[in-house]
Amino acid sequence: MEIRPIEAGDLTACGALLAQRHRRQRLAQPLLSPRFEAPETAVAEVTAAFKAPDASGAVAIRAGVPVGFLLGAPKTSPLWGPNIWVEAAGQAATDAETMRDLYAAAATRWVDEGRTAHYVVVPADDQELVRAWFRLGFGQQHAHAVRPATKLATKPLAQDLTVRRATRADIPDLARLDLELPAHQGLSPTFSAGRIGTVEESLDDWADDIDNPEYATFVAVRDGTVIGSAIGCALEKSSSHLGPARPDNAGFLGYAAVFPPARGAGAGRALGTAVVDWAVDSGFDCVVTDWRVTNLLSSRTWPRLGFTETFLRLHRTIGY
Repeated sequence: MEIRPIEAGDLTACGALLAQRHRRQRLAQPLLSPRFEAPETAVAEVTAAFKAPDASGAVAIRAGVPVGFLLGAPKTSPLWGPNIWVEAAGQAATDAETMRDLYAAAATRWVDEGRTAHYVVVPADDQELVRAWFRLGFGQQHAHAVRPATKLATKPLAQDLTVRRATRADIPDLARLDLELPAHQGLSPTFSAGRIGTVEESLDDWADDIDNPEYATFVAVRDGTVIGSAIGCALEKSSSHLGPARPDNAGFLGYAAVFPPARGAGAGRALGTAVVDWAVDSGFDCVVTDWRVTNLLSSRTWPRLGFTETFLRLHRTIGY
């Protein structure tokens, strides 16, 4: 088997490998889009990844035929460190072990360029591929998940807990809740380095966006006080569910947070249920969300609402 840098002439064959991978994945996750089973659509995705700024990668050739490829490109946000990202369309192989050879080749250039924070989006159902990445020093950081757009069985809410659509009068509480999720992510065991904004910034954003019909904002209220919020929208509004990871006609549970003293009483579940029910009423076929797997709250709440993992974001930091 020959491993060499990927070239433009390899893209058609690599797209065919991606289409085959996606076809297998949809056997386990039929809510994913069937579009990427078509070789021409898969080729377009691989081509876009190849043409991304500073993209690079490797291809594996056996008996003159490509049997695997790996493509990554950096993101400009400082949040991710000196990074390289392999998105959902950035890898496929006829056998998982080949991916270890591909990474060995591609990562040589990435580390030589100073890109030491590596992120890889891997199909969750392909246990051999996930295990191959684990044996390259990667661990799971994030989960992408989907559930059908069907009404959830209603569970009795805690006494004096209600969920309703947010109004302009809720803006001060919504602005404070904007800070709760990044603050929680910064704690153990997640230790996220994400920036925590200010209430003033959130107040300005909400003043502009509270009436935007493209977003459905809900608040959980207990004893007349807002204790949590959640936001639903079309998945197209998200920048983190791309290519094969983006189901068709999907709603998105994009944000949810509850003030710490009010956690544990079912507000998070009630808010998630409200977004799912909104997605059903809005005509979406499925609902997507994602979470840090080290966030003990979200990683337990969302699977209980019927979300199943479609892709795993794996992460490795070189040099430590």
